[in-house]
Amino acid sequence: MKIIIIEDESLVAEDLASSLKNCSDEIEIVALLGSVKEAIVYFRTNPQPDLIFSDIQLGDGLSFEIIKTVPLNVPVIFCTAFNEYALDAFKANGIEYILKPFSAAELKAALAKFHSMQQLMSSQIAEQYQKAMEIISNLEQPVSTSILVKYRDRLLPFSLDKIALFYVETETTVMLAHNGKSYTLTESLEDMEKRTNQFFFRMNRQVLVNRNAIADVTDYFPRKLKINLSLPFHKDIFVSREKRSKVLAWLGN
Repeated sequence: MKIIIIEDESLVAEDLASSLKNCSDEIEIVALLGSVKEAIVYFRTNPQPDLIFSDIQLGDGLSFEIIKTVPLNVPVIFCTAFNEYALDAFKANGIEYILKPFSAAELKAALAKFHSMQQLMSSQIAEQYQKAMEIISNLEQPVSTSILVKYRDRLLPFSLDKIALFYVETETTVMLAHNGKSYTLTESLEDMEKRTNQFFFRMNRQVLVNRNAIADVTDYFPRKLKINLSLPFHKDIFVSREKRSKVLAWLGN
């Protein structure tokens, strides 16, 4: 844990640094800063620590001026001989207010408070992140109402109801329109499945079929389905028994 001490009395600063190190082996005193001006210059050019211990009345002003001048997202434990600044301290990132002379027990209690707040914030952030991921994962994929197909030097718009199916042939995705014309696509069959969502169903690894292109469905041994289209297609479309119930449920909706 990286800590910076802001204190204009060097002996007090060194004593505080020594006391903090005795509290935990994980504590690293990054810098001892003796004035408002020195602290502002430091924070403008150096990374922020995990925690700041600061006196309030410094030789060139109040330490609150540091936070007003330099944006700091660091909790501060104020160590001072005056109790009239308590309210201002908690408005300036303060999480604890210790009156001088302070004891080792008071320092340990202040550090314990910091650790508790740190753990609470971490758990809240983790919980919020998890909830956000759950919301995102439950969102339906965006549904396209039409797609653009490149044909020679033109882009042709096709509404989904004009498309019978998408299929893969020699590792290329092909779109077959209801008018019997076929067009080669640059997208994968997986991409088209995401874009067309509930209007089309992935019958197998090679074919994605529009509901309105299906004439009927017949049983096919053993427990498979055969999809019969309302337009000519050069391949038979079979559905595995594992997908059978899903296809029937989709057609029944």
